[in-house]
Amino acid sequence: MKNKNKFTAILITLIVGLTGLNGCVSDSAKLVSLKVEMQENPVGIGTATPRFSWQLTSARPDLQQQSYHIQAARSVQDLTKEQNLIWDSGIVDSDNSILIPYQGEKLNSGEKYYWRLKVVTNQGEIGWSEVNNWSMALLNESDWKANWIGENSMSNEGETDKSDTRLAARYLRKPFDVKDDIERAVLYISGQGVYEAYINGEKISGDVLAPTVSWYPDRVYYNVYDVTSLISDNTNLLGVILGNGRYFGMRESWSQMFGLPRLLAQLEIEYSDGSTDLIITDDSWKVTSRGPIIANNEFDGEEYDARLEFSDWNLADFNDSDWKSADIMDAPGGVITAQPNPNIQIQEELTPIKVTEITDGKYILDMGQNMVGWLKVNNLKGKKDQPISFRFAETLKEDGTLYVDNLRTAKAHDIYTPAADGNFSWEPKFVFHGFRFVEISGLDYQPQLSDFTGKVVYDKMETTGRFETNNETINQVFKNAFWGIRGNYRGMPTDCPQRDERVGWLGDRTTGSFGEAFIFDNALLYSKWLQDIEDSQSPEGSISVVSPKYWTLYHDDVTWPAAYFYSAKMLWQQYGDTEPIFKHYNSMKRYLERIQEVSMQDYIITKDAYG
Repeated sequence: MKNKNKFTAILITLIVGLTGLNGCVSDSAKLVSLKVEMQENPVGIGTATPRFSWQLTSARPDLQQQSYHIQAARSVQDLTKEQNLIWDSGIVDSDNSILIPYQGEKLNSGEKYYWRLKVVTNQGEIGWSEVNNWSMALLNESDWKANWIGENSMSNEGETDKSDTRLAARYLRKPFDVKDDIERAVLYISGQGVYEAYINGEKISGDVLAPTVSWYPDRVYYNVYDVTSLISDNTNLLGVILGNGRYFGMRESWSQMFGLPRLLAQLEIEYSDGSTDLIITDDSWKVTSRGPIIANNEFDGEEYDARLEFSDWNLADFNDSDWKSADIMDAPGGVITAQPNPNIQIQEELTPIKVTEITDGKYILDMGQNMVGWLKVNNLKGKKDQPISFRFAETLKEDGTLYVDNLRTAKAHDIYTPAADGNFSWEPKFVFHGFRFVEISGLDYQPQLSDFTGKVVYDKMETTGRFETNNETINQVFKNAFWGIRGNYRGMPTDCPQRDERVGWLGDRTTGSFGEAFIFDNALLYSKWLQDIEDSQSPEGSISVVSPKYWTLYHDDVTWPAAYFYSAKMLWQQYGDTEPIFKHYNSMKRYLERIQEVSMQDYIITKDAYG
């Protein structure tokens, strides 16, 4: 009897334990990486049907999702109380956790929404996640009230319209007042070619060289930022510096140039009482091009004259009486579109490893690694009116001087002119270089390694994979590929970051994009690039072998445009994203019909520019 009771107790314990396993998930099981359109808590989603994704993690390897339940609302309170929901998916029996399309009420331009998620797994239920959010971009062209503005002249001495690089940066500013009890402030902004924006002297984000590149007559991207925390109760100041970027290229005759730089900005302020204010770009803004950035060009470098600095220009109490009213400018022509991919950011910093004097007063700085970005001066001692020169190269000649032949016509040359004797710090804003070595001249002494920092910049994205073996040669090959790939992520996958090219050649990524996806979360970059390729398509169906089509090369071949198809396939296979295939199907079909007409005979390709 005693043994029988003992056996019964053990059996009951096992049954209760197994029942618990079926009804209650392990404490280690969690919902992580909740995303909308592949971004966590994104600001400025440009699609009316955003998609939701998440991941499950657990100490047990056999965790499997069996169903999900998504809820969304206009406030956290409504969401947690399950009232006034804009979407309640109900329990959906599915193991899918990737790119679930929104199916709720119509979403409105500029609104912020909140969502949460719970799932049932083979180990039990994982309860409601933390509340996440997303906000919408301006979904309709009519939502824009702002004007394109700038300085519609080349008034600075030495500025030229094409063959030189001496177009100065444009500085623009607008003071504004607000009421009490601000609920939310959102800035919608596009600067062509590139911009840097401030509110009350604070840079609005860590983005650089924004917005992303495009073929401006077809499409112009804008960014969206929540700037609520930067608004003060006193008079505020919205300030923007405009650089040239690809919009005002100023290169040789074959280079595209779309016009003088221009700005579009719309600041929408919501108050707790439901009222709103709107600050827009118009001719009430002030502008000047007589600032310290006297030249900037992506290929040639940036020239900074500290003698022209105006301190606190981006604060409200600055005297701008000698600035002029902004000019109303023509729109670039393309569809104004919320940028779907993250901007470039500073992703890493390098400390140089060696400085060598090669001739009297000329030094070579070795960063120890070929990188893409720029050199920040931490602390140098300069002399008034004596320019300090920084020239960049990837390698050296045998005599220890810079090897620059591979740059072709790109000058890769930054210049800083001190306003007074003494120490200074500085870094450029609107350039990047591909380099390991820097030639420095214009100093009266040998600088120290601590005087400099290398800023590594590329599109903001997560590194998702690493590769390592016990073979150092193979490891170095991987390291070279890692640095080379990410250094060419610049809103488009470029061919090189250093010479006078830097364009998105399609053939380079025909199969390359697939391998890159094992290392980087590059889905948003390639999804955006597919739009560049579609925008490059001619009325006859031809596809430029460079996109955006800064070089208009239409060869009606197959090998390079095949990247259009392969990149869409990569997004499906690597990320489960089928939307690009449906979105670009008609354009792909038109291209194939064109090839069939002009480059194919009896189902055999009869011509191809690249073999």
